[in-house]
Amino acid sequence: MNTGTRNYAVVTAAYWGFTLSDGALRMLVLLHFYRLGYSPFTLAFLFLLYEAMGIVANLIGGWLATRYGIKRMLTVGLFTEIVGFLLMSALSPGWSAALSVAWVVAAQGICGVAKDLTKTASKSAIKATAGDASGQLFKWVAFFTGSKNAMKGVGFFLGGLLLQALGFQAALWVMAGLLTLVLLGVASFVPPLMGKAKASKSAKELFAKNQGINLLAAARVALFGARDVWFVVGVPVFLYASGWTFTMVSGFVALWTIGYGVVQAAAPALIRRSEDGLSTEVPAARLWSALLAIVPMVLAVLVAFKVPHLEWVVVAGLGVFGFAFAVNSSVHSYLVLAYAGSEKAAEDVGFYYAANALGRFLGTLMSGLLYQWGGLMFALVGSAVMLTICWLVSLALPLTRALPSTAAQAQA
Repeated sequence: MNTGTRNYAVVTAAYWGFTLSDGALRMLVLLHFYRLGYSPFTLAFLFLLYEAMGIVANLIGGWLATRYGIKRMLTVGLFTEIVGFLLMSALSPGWSAALSVAWVVAAQGICGVAKDLTKTASKSAIKATAGDASGQLFKWVAFFTGSKNAMKGVGFFLGGLLLQALGFQAALWVMAGLLTLVLLGVASFVPPLMGKAKASKSAKELFAKNQGINLLAAARVALFGARDVWFVVGVPVFLYASGWTFTMVSGFVALWTIGYGVVQAAAPALIRRSEDGLSTEVPAARLWSALLAIVPMVLAVLVAFKVPHLEWVVVAGLGVFGFAFAVNSSVHSYLVLAYAGSEKAAEDVGFYYAANALGRFLGTLMSGLLYQWGGLMFALVGSAVMLTICWLVSLALPLTRALPSTAAQAQA
C-alpha cells in the first residue's frame, strides 16, 4: 500500500467513526424528544443551529485546514464533537421545556461545528492523497461519500439501539468514548503536514473562488435544500399520520440513507469518464439534475389527487428520489475537487460545503413551515422549485478548469 492510499484509508476510517456517532446523535435527539411529546416543528428547530453553525464551520474550517494542516483540523473537529456529546449528556430531566430545548440547541450547535470541520478536512485529504488523476479522484470521492452516508444509516440504528438499551445519558457517554478512540487514531497515523499550504490573507481572497466553484456551490444550496425540505419533517410526519410507528419510520430513514450511500459509492460506474475530467461529467450533472427535478413534480400531483395507498406511493417515490439524488450528490462532490485549486483545495472545499450546510439549513426550516402551511404537497412543490433552480445553475457550469494564472488573478 503506497503512502497516498494509506493516508486515504486512515482518514476514511476516522470519518466513518465520526459519522457513525453523528448519525446516532441525530436519532438519539429525535427519539428522545419525540418520546417527551415535542411537536415535529420543534424537533426540526432542535437541528437548526446544528445546520447554521455548519455554514460558518465550513468556511473557517477550510481556511484553518489550509493554514494549519488537515491533521490538526481533524483533531479539533473530533474533540469538539466529544465536548458536544458531554454537554448534551448533562441535560437534566428536571429542567423546564424551554431550558431543555435551549441546552440541546446549543449542544447541537457545537456538534454542527465539529461535523463540518471534520468533513471539510476529510474531503480535502482526498484531494491531497489522490493527486490530479481524475479517474482515481472520482472513485475515491464516490467511495468516501457513499460509505460515509451508509455509515450514517448504521448510526441511525445505533442511536435507537443505545437509547433503548442504555438510556439517553449513558448512550452519549458511550459515543464520546468511541470518538476518543478515533481521535487517538488520527493523532497517531495522520501525517502532521498533510494539506498545509499558504492560506488566504483576507476575506476578499477567501471568497474569490473560480466560476466552477461558485456555480457548483449555488447548485449545492438548491440540491440539499430540495432534499431536506420534504425529508426532514414532511415525510416523517406524513408517515406518522398514515399510521406508521416511530420504529417503522426511523427504520425506513436508516435504510434509505444506507441505500443512498451505496448508490453514491457506485456512481462512477454510471457516469462515463473523460480524459479531462469535466467534458462528460458536467453534462452528467445537468442530466441527473433534470431527472431528479421530475420526481417531486410527479409526486406532488399524485398527492394532490390523493391516489390509493398514498404512503406507499410516497415511499416508492422517495426511493427513486434517493437514487437520482445520490448520483447528483456524488458527481457534485467529484466536481468540486476537480475545479478546486491544488494549493488551497481545503478552502475551496470549505466554501462549497458551507453552501451545502446553507442548503440543509434552509431545507430544514422550510420543511417545517411548508408542511404546516400545506402538508406534504407544499413540501414537494418546494423541492421541485429548488431542483429546477439547481438544474438551471448546472447549465452554466464550465467545461474547463480555470488556468492557474486566471485563478490567481481572480484572487488578487
